[in-house]
Amino acid sequence: MNRRKFIALTAGAATVTALPKSLFSVADAQAAAAPFELPKLPWADNALGPHISANTIGFHYGKHHAGYVTKLNELAAGTPFAEMPLDKVVIEAAKAGDKPGIFNAAAQTWNHTFYWNCLRAPGGAAPSGALQQQIEASFGDFAKFRTEFVSKCVALFGSGWTWLVADGGKLAIVQTKDADTPAARGQKPVFTIDVWEHAYYLDYQNRRKDYVEALFDHLANWDFVAQNLAKG
Repeated sequence: MNRRKFIALTAGAATVTALPKSLFSVADAQAAAAPFELPKLPWADNALGPHISANTIGFHYGKHHAGYVTKLNELAAGTPFAEMPLDKVVIEAAKAGDKPGIFNAAAQTWNHTFYWNCLRAPGGAAPSGALQQQIEASFGDFAKFRTEFVSKCVALFGSGWTWLVADGGKLAIVQTKDADTPAARGQKPVFTIDVWEHAYYLDYQNRRKDYVEALFDHLANWDFVAQNLAKG
């Protein structure tokens, strides 16, 4: 496969070993360069039901995520960004400060690809091993971590993302607005939940908390998070 393309997981696969390194670490920067492509989902579009319906996935992935990829290719065409890995587009567009369209399209392409791989069915429950130990060292225990993460998802005003990041040897929960991403700030994302309304409105209407709790308790892919952290 062309190295510029995203390496997607087989639908229903239980591992994340085929993911591009960039989804583990911005420093690895091995994601797709233009022409940027929409990666395949790591599971069937109905696999996350009843917590996320195939209808929501059809719009969220098939319309929104696909739309960001299309827009990125349109805006990057004929510019130096067209020859960069996706991670570098995010970082360089953020640095430039005068390329909001390219940054938004690139960051949302990256964010969504990462988000899909944070989910699996069945998922949720509490992590174990090294991840459990790091959560306890950073937050006290898993219950406190869950409470803080859900609260920050619910409290984020408007559209955006809530992330678990590795920063300075500890784990932290951060919020980003709109397309912003910790990947543009030198932080290492290891887990995220999308709290844009299009992520949940067809299934949950305005009940963002119910959506977040459903993902956290039933769909969170803690193996993916653990492998992200293990990459150092």
